[in-house]
Parts: sequence; structure tokens; C-alpha cells
Amino acid sequence: MGGTVSGEHGIGTAKKEYLLRQLGEGGIGVMRRIKDAFDPSGRLNPGKIFSDKPIASAVRRSGGQDV
Repeated sequence: MGGTVSGEHGIGTAKKEYLLRQLGEGGIGVMRRIKDAFDPSGRLNPGKIFSDKPIASAVRRSGGQDV
């Protein structure tokens, strides 16, 4: 439909399975680097969107399967 995944007020966690498809691995990589720059110890919302898995597995594809 041409829309985007938004991240305000928790909507992003409900739709995180679509992030990889929308942003690609490069976009997810940029987001992870920004988070790492501001939260190098990983204390803020640990595991909320990103885990310790590689970028492609940081979010899930549709159907809940890890990439």
C-alpha cells in the first residue's frame, strides 16, 4: 500500500518483523550503529528491537521466522 513502518510509542515493536523488508540490511545496520553510539553498553531497552544476533537476524521476517 506504500506505507512505512513507524516506531512511535511501541508501534515499532509490533511491526519489527517488517523492518528488514522495508529498510534492508544496510538500513538496519545504520540503525544498530546509531543505537550502539548512544548506548554502547546496551542498557537502554535491551533486546527490544536488536539482539546480539547478526544484522539479518536482528529482526524477524513476516511469519515470525528469524532470517
